[in-house]
Amino acid sequence: MRRGNRAEGSKARMKRADVGLIGLAAMGQNLALNIESRGYTVAVSTRTAQTIQDFIAAHPEKRLIGRDLLGELVAAIARPHRIILMVKAGEAVDALIDQLKPLLEPGDLIVDGGNSYFVDTERREKELAALDIRFLGAGISGGEVGALRGPSIMPGGRLEAYEMVRDLFIAIAAKVDGNPCVAYLGPGGAGHYVKMVHNGIEYGQMQLIAETYDLLRRGLGLPAPEMAPIFAAWNQGEVQSYLVEITARVLAEIDGDTGVPLVDVILDEAEQKGTGKWTSQNALDLGVPLPTINAAVEARLLSALKEERVVAASLYDIPERRFAGAPDQLISDLGKAFHAASICCYAQGLALLREASHKYAYDLNLGEIAGIWRGGCIIRAGLLNHIRDVLESHPNLLNLLLDDGFRSALLGSQAALRRVVSTAITLGIPVPALSSALAYFDAYQTARLPANLIQAQRDFFGAHTFRRVDREGTFHRLWQTPD
Repeated sequence: MRRGNRAEGSKARMKRADVGLIGLAAMGQNLALNIESRGYTVAVSTRTAQTIQDFIAAHPEKRLIGRDLLGELVAAIARPHRIILMVKAGEAVDALIDQLKPLLEPGDLIVDGGNSYFVDTERREKELAALDIRFLGAGISGGEVGALRGPSIMPGGRLEAYEMVRDLFIAIAAKVDGNPCVAYLGPGGAGHYVKMVHNGIEYGQMQLIAETYDLLRRGLGLPAPEMAPIFAAWNQGEVQSYLVEITARVLAEIDGDTGVPLVDVILDEAEQKGTGKWTSQNALDLGVPLPTINAAVEARLLSALKEERVVAASLYDIPERRFAGAPDQLISDLGKAFHAASICCYAQGLALLREASHKYAYDLNLGEIAGIWRGGCIIRAGLLNHIRDVLESHPNLLNLLLDDGFRSALLGSQAALRRVVSTAITLGIPVPALSSALAYFDAYQTARLPANLIQAQRDFFGAHTFRRVDREGTFHRLWQTPD
């Protein structure tokens, strides 16, 4: 931002902007256009002057003001200044905040709309509060299309900070049944924490779909175009979701260069930006089991070992096997198995939110969170309507698996999940997310697990003590050791 840039749309001339936005990658550009479409004038900036000029030039009739220098950007915004950051999480956010500090005034607001780690958000809020500058950490989900048409927005911080952008956020958020997919979630890093868990559930759901696809591909030998209508049909039923919908579209896409399904020429290495890993790490810190989400994170790590996997495949040379039963039966089981595993995946994520709400004093409203996840965001699904209703009716419910409705759904689909996992094991097709969801279900509804033996072992080698089922207190055994 070295040169002054006074690019602006014709509608923006002679008027101060209502809000500023820094960061003009795809998400930032589309969010700026969304905000402008709701009647706001937006001052925009980014690191490259040419990007600003090109963006303004591409939308000459929009209420957009382009400024290269941060001082000029701030000056172009009406007071109190409201600035949304749409930049890469981490050092870039800190560097930008440091540049803005001397330019802002008491009562101004910075909104971090990126995927920042919630601990960083809380640190930044405290640092800026010392300068009487307000700070809001807002998770924004929906991808490029959602940013333009209406995302799900998860803001957290001081309530007075949220009130400064409340009307703006309601205006630009997705709407479901007339309700905006945005709500003030709580203090500190609550917004970015909820977005982090959203992304963890997203990892889990994507891995469940990938494993379902792999069983259709290798278990039944179906080409991608034949799978597309299967996913499209599932999207009309109980597993309806945005991710299932786009899976059908992805599988139907043909590569123009080769004439084969595009998915077949995409390298099998799934990248990640860290939010899934953060979810797993934080769950371990809080002692909350997330086996399906953890399995999804680990599956991406395994996918990155492409060269090693190719070598191992040549060393073991295990022949591919096909499902010997009726294809329609496996397809039916896969749909039911995905439904059961999805319930377990959402249950794990929501259990983490419940524990974090107590640990960090966020006072999260889980029913409200499920409500704003119903539209705009990546994990939006028909299942969330039921989840919202259950959590609003029973706000103290410890786990979705304890609800009568979800109990009935799992009892009706768990047999299919068992058959699918058994089939995958027999065929040698890895299903870490599906199998972990089944293990979570089995463990959660088991009254007595074998952890008693583990505790006995711990007492044997480390005198860690144990508790008994028949009396109160803590005990230690002088175990007999071999000669």
